[in-house]
Amino acid sequence: MALFNLPAFDNHEQVSFYTDQATGLKSIIAIHDTTLGPAVGGCRMWNYASDEEALTDVLRLSRGMTYKNAVAGLKMGGGKSIIIGNAQTDKTPELFYAFGRAVHTLGGRYYSAEDVGITTQDIMHANQETPYMAGLEGKSGDPSPFTALGTFLGIKAAVKYQLGKDSLVGIKVAIQGLGHVGYYLCKHLHQAGAKLIVTDLNQQSLTRVANEFNATVVGLDEIYSQDVDVYAPCALGATINDQTIDVFKASIIAGCANNQLAEVRHGEILKEKGILYAPDYVINAGGIINVSFENDYDLNKSTAKVEQIYGTLTDIFKEASAQKVQTAQIADELARKIISQAKNK
Repeated sequence: MALFNLPAFDNHEQVSFYTDQATGLKSIIAIHDTTLGPAVGGCRMWNYASDEEALTDVLRLSRGMTYKNAVAGLKMGGGKSIIIGNAQTDKTPELFYAFGRAVHTLGGRYYSAEDVGITTQDIMHANQETPYMAGLEGKSGDPSPFTALGTFLGIKAAVKYQLGKDSLVGIKVAIQGLGHVGYYLCKHLHQAGAKLIVTDLNQQSLTRVANEFNATVVGLDEIYSQDVDVYAPCALGATINDQTIDVFKASIIAGCANNQLAEVRHGEILKEKGILYAPDYVINAGGIINVSFENDYDLNKSTAKVEQIYGTLTDIFKEASAQKVQTAQIADELARKIISQAKNK
């Protein structure tokens, strides 16, 4: 495998590999672009099928953070990290001490935070070995509720644009993934009167959401073909692919997962089918927006900036329609323009 020839490499500034025999740490930290500031992006802990899969994931996530932070108007570059392992069985404080030491070797070029499989407590452990951690207790804290808020507002923007409805009462939403963000998203949608259809690997999460929000539970592979208004992918990426794209009945795809399109061409297929796609790194930026207020935290200011996601997405929808191109292309062009202007200052 040639790293520099990988499609996901995309001119990354730095990719670092770390191991620690004593704790079992196997980690990759990817820094995509630091034009706008130090790279900031969470750490994901996942039991990857192969090292190649792990590398591709961290590279795609890192690039996504560059674009996410740019479009959100943050003075942050893009980076991401992964820890290879089972988040349910392989965690120890020592593992995260070792991860903190790994982050510290980068000297502030990269700041980490929570992502899939990582808790605020894990980040606090890593913080004992390095100051380059964000989403800390007592500061901005868990970013999940803000990611969920931004995604909820993004769904409202998409429903308004695509269906002409200001209210979510009676809107049917299929939610794939009920982790921290997925749970909070379900709460927002339920309170707004939406009807929920959900799936997840975790039976306890399914039972909780079914009981609290009157959600209908379906099988993992059944979620794609549900007769709903909105499909909300909130687990891992690439669920919009050759196997799923022909069975979607939803007219809107808007969720908090990263890298939802398996390939760029799938965004074009969605456009051709008349399905409105909310670009993932725009709709799910609420968490990193909240983290951006870490050192001078103000809940009201953070929430107000997260609420701007509604308008940003609406502008992207309108521009994509005007140019007759897919929404992901407009979002990418916007991000690249912001970064280019910063480089030329």
